[in-house]
Amino acid sequence: MPLPVVAVARADFSIEDPWALPPGCEQIQLLRSTDGKPPRQATAVALYTDSEFLNILYQSEDDEVVATFLGHDEPLYQEDVVEAFLAPKDVRRYFEIEVNPLGTTFDARVDSPDGVRGTMKIDVGWDANLFAAIRRAPGKTETIVRIPFAALDVRRPAAGEEWRGNFFRVDRSKWRGDEYSAWNPTLKNPADFHLTAAFGSIVFA
Repeated sequence: MPLPVVAVARADFSIEDPWALPPGCEQIQLLRSTDGKPPRQATAVALYTDSEFLNILYQSEDDEVVATFLGHDEPLYQEDVVEAFLAPKDVRRYFEIEVNPLGTTFDARVDSPDGVRGTMKIDVGWDANLFAAIRRAPGKTETIVRIPFAALDVRRPAAGEEWRGNFFRVDRSKWRGDEYSAWNPTLKNPADFHLTAAFGSIVFA
């Protein structure tokens, strides 16, 4: 199967409405990570760049928020969370970014020589210096994440430059069971997001 491709537009970030989707941004829909089918609760993801940041906007259906962690780098993946795995240069080293519905963040640098969880090493001490904000309404959660290019040890990508990566969501529910969504499903059950062979192509305008 060919890897998915997402085009990253260049657009200005609005501090007045940080959740606004700039014109020309492509939205991608997450699928159930374990089997590639549509999830019970949809999640759309869009990316764009300004001069210094990669901006990622998640728009999620959310009828049951499960989130208690308030401390940076706590294990947010144990509850509701959206995630981005980004490999600007080499899939053997990628950056993991997480934000929960309370706006709490997790960031780490992952060295994965074999592209699988079993041999990867995670450096939670790495700091992305990111900005994240949440807007919640009945049945909906929106998340904006701004990641400085400098924190990823890169400059703003030139037109046509390609990264690899994947985007995820964990949705916990006491009543309906947990659901794991991904841009490019890893097709692992139990769910496993740390499979670099499933990283799609992120192409910058």
